[in-house]
Formats: sequence, C-alpha cells, structure tokens
Amino acid sequence: MSKSPGLFIDIGRKARDLLYKDYAQQLPLHFEYQSFDCNFDLACQIEEIAPGLHTAFRFIIPDSGKVELRYLHDYIGITSGVGLKAISNDSTGLDHPKLKANPSDKEFDPIVNFSGVIGSNLFSLGAESAFDISTGTFKYNAGLSFNSAFLIASLTLSDLNTLRTSYYQSVNPLSRTAIAAELKHRFVNNGTTTFTVGGQHALFPSTLVKARMDSDGKVGALIQQDLLKKLYLSVAGEVDFRDMDRFPKIGFSIALRP
Repeated sequence: MSKSPGLFIDIGRKARDLLYKDYAQQLPLHFEYQSFDCNFDLACQIEEIAPGLHTAFRFIIPDSGKVELRYLHDYIGITSGVGLKAISNDSTGLDHPKLKANPSDKEFDPIVNFSGVIGSNLFSLGAESAFDISTGTFKYNAGLSFNSAFLIASLTLSDLNTLRTSYYQSVNPLSRTAIAAELKHRFVNNGTTTFTVGGQHALFPSTLVKARMDSDGKVGALIQQDLLKKLYLSVAGEVDFRDMDRFPKIGFSIALRP
C-alpha cells in the first residue's frame, strides 16, 4: 500500500465529489444561448515521466486552463503549475482592476500556483499558494486530512476568509453507498455559515443516484448512467426553496473517464 499523502487537491476531495461533482453548475464563463449554457472540461495526465513525477493538463472551455507537474513520494506530495483563470462580474465583482474600466468585459488572469503536502495515507497536512500575475496578489490555502477505513475528515482554510470542514463515510462499497457532510463558514460580510449534507447509492451496477441539501434551502439530485465502458451520462437538477420564483436549475453532462 502506498504511503504517499497524495496532493493538496485530494484533501476533502471525496466529500466534495459526492456533494458537488456532476451537479448542474455554471462556471464564470460559459457558452450561452437563451436558457442553454454549455461548458467543456478536458483533463488528462501523463503517468511517470520520471520516478514519482506526473504531468497533468486541464482545460475548461472557455473558463480556464492549467498545466501542472506533480511529484508523489512516500510522505510527500508536491504540485507546481501555471494557468489562465477567467474573471467576471459573477466571480469577482467590480473591484477587479480589469473590470473597472468596462464592467461587461470578460478577461483571463495568468496564475502560478504551488502546493505541498506532508504526512502519510492516514494523516496529511498541506498548504497551497497562488500568485495572480496581473494584479500581483497572493492567495493562500491550508488544510489537513484524516483518512481511515471508516471515515475521511478534513479541514481547510481558503484565502483566510472561508473555513470548511467535511466528513465522508463509505457505508457499503459494493453498492457505492456513502454519505458526506460539509460545514462552510465565511468570515466576510458579517459571517455566513452553510451546512450541506448528501448521500449516494447505486440502484444498479451501472446506475448511481446522488442527492444533497443545504441550510440555504437548496436541494439537488442527480442520476448517473454508464452508457458504455467508461462513458457516463449525468442528469442533475437543483431547486432553491427560498426563491420559488426562480426556475429550477436542470443540466446534463457526458463524461469519458479512465
């Protein structure tokens, strides 16, 4: 069994995937026609270009792109990368220098990031920093994770303004039944706290159902079907019970995964 603690992105990933992955989401930039929004997500990884060294690419069209080098070894995991990230009024507000001149503009920021994790496959501690080249600003994230055969728990602090704690437990691996919960607290805007809980279960070997709800009154559900080997179709929906005048969000995705 590997002793590697993984990468910083792996901290809290299982809970994050259960609660948010493949749900109907809208990125800062997207193709839009009337009520139809579309994004394309392409990712790949080249394994072992040198002992312990991997290369990863990810492009979310037209939102962002990133190239990373990843090094995994016993008790350590390091990532270094460079990419372009979209900025928009939805994601940053009008305080961003590039949006002040023309608030309707959609721009891209070059960002360099570095992260490191130490520990083992049982307990890990890590930090991440990102440098926005266009504004000359740094962002910092830190996290720790506890992994066992019974549960996975994590705590992360993002840019000194958002604290997240998450919990994931596999109930029945054969049916992929699992539960997860996340508590998120924002220190800005007088402080807001959101609690999200969700679960998943495979009705059949090729059919996975997920559901989640949060303290803000949003309820989401998803059904994922294996169409062919490694080809998945997901249909998801979300309802905001605090804003019933808004039409429920519905989306679908098709993914080819190794």
